[in-house]
Amino acid sequence: MHHILWAASRHARLCLIIGLMAGLLLPSLAATLVPWLPLMVAGLLTTTALRIGHRAAMGAVGDLRWGLAAVATLQMVVPLILLGLLTLAGLQKTPAALAIVLTASAPAITGCVNLALMMRLDAGRMMQMLVLGTAVFPLTILPVLYLLPQLGPASQVIMSALRLLSVILFAAAVGFLLRRWLFPKPTEGQIRALDGLSVLAFSFVVVGLMAALNPALRADPILVVRWALLAFAIGYLMQLGALLALRRSPLRDVAGPLALAAGNRNIAIFLVALPPDILTPLMIFIGCWQLPMYLTPMLLPRLYRWALAND
Repeated sequence: MHHILWAASRHARLCLIIGLMAGLLLPSLAATLVPWLPLMVAGLLTTTALRIGHRAAMGAVGDLRWGLAAVATLQMVVPLILLGLLTLAGLQKTPAALAIVLTASAPAITGCVNLALMMRLDAGRMMQMLVLGTAVFPLTILPVLYLLPQLGPASQVIMSALRLLSVILFAAAVGFLLRRWLFPKPTEGQIRALDGLSVLAFSFVVVGLMAALNPALRADPILVVRWALLAFAIGYLMQLGALLALRRSPLRDVAGPLALAAGNRNIAIFLVALPPDILTPLMIFIGCWQLPMYLTPMLLPRLYRWALAND
């Protein structure tokens, strides 16, 4: 078993590509996994917390000041600016505009910590951003809900956020307790094995997340390509913008995790509040949204190394 986990750790990027391909080429398996996605995501969080440990995830009190400002900027200021620009262009009622604003409003995906581990960024800081962003999401989303009434009642979106926060906290707590009990002082081999376990869990989750993409490709491949291009543009431009804004700022030390949080958002948190007429096209977008996120460790390492290099 150790050899399998070490191999997964050594070939992490290949595992992610295999997960993406399985989601596209095995639609029956992907559809079977969809009902289990909440449990799979919780298991992924537990595995990730087991890997990084509670000491790496617990920040100093001073982190709260920059953390709250960063989350408010990413989840409230940025989407409101984007909505304003789209409104000036007369595009605010288009499905693409809705996807852009919702994506920019959402907290970071639960898999961001895994991305940070794979890109050798500070996974502890990333875990802090994940918890903090999800915790304040019910507040940061209120201005967006007011300006986009088609999202549905605010109570549904807020309850969804609170449920997600409870899952994150519980799963992380279980992972931290297991780490303290099983690996209080992990060896290098154990760390590699935990890395591999985290990679395998992350790769398995994407299979279910890609369930909507295979049928959509068969029905209208041009539409899927358009949504995919939009997904790549949103995710990678947000990461580039965050890196450029932070690389020479006082937050340079956390620029990597903040950039990952900026470009990898949990848009699925809105699904419970969206009416059926907007849900269908956004499901295709959500399937496409997995592509830039899971390909980030393959496509963007040089960008991060350049932005975070010591001048």
